[in-house]
Amino acid sequence: MSVELNHTIVAARDKRESAEFLARILGLEVGAEMGPFLPVQTANGVTLDFATVPEEHITTQHYAFLISEAEFDAAFARIREAGIPYWADPRRERPGEINRNDGGRGLYFMDPSDQAMEIITRPYGSGADPAA
Repeated sequence: MSVELNHTIVAARDKRESAEFLARILGLEVGAEMGPFLPVQTANGVTLDFATVPEEHITTQHYAFLISEAEFDAAFARIREAGIPYWADPRRERPGEINRNDGGRGLYFMDPSDQAMEIITRPYGSGADPAA
């Protein structure tokens, strides 16, 4: 059997708020609650299982999503319509910009529990360096 990521747990102040936020931005659906978890499944079968935890136990993690150009356009429109701050870089030094890494497009935004979310249209290392 080959190794595949099946699921990961995403710590949230409010699992429903965070799951619905991500599902709305990415055009996905929130699955049925399973015990303490509220899942959002991606196209490759990986599930992000949102769990409500005490705020002091939340450590910011990074979740990157590879999406098509059309999906990027739709997600980016939803981000802008909702007035969600976004950045071209993970250090949040380029607000209100997108990046063109590897010949694609990408941006970073924070979820309601301060988890760092990223959408990209090309995997890192897959294409042209825009600085070249």
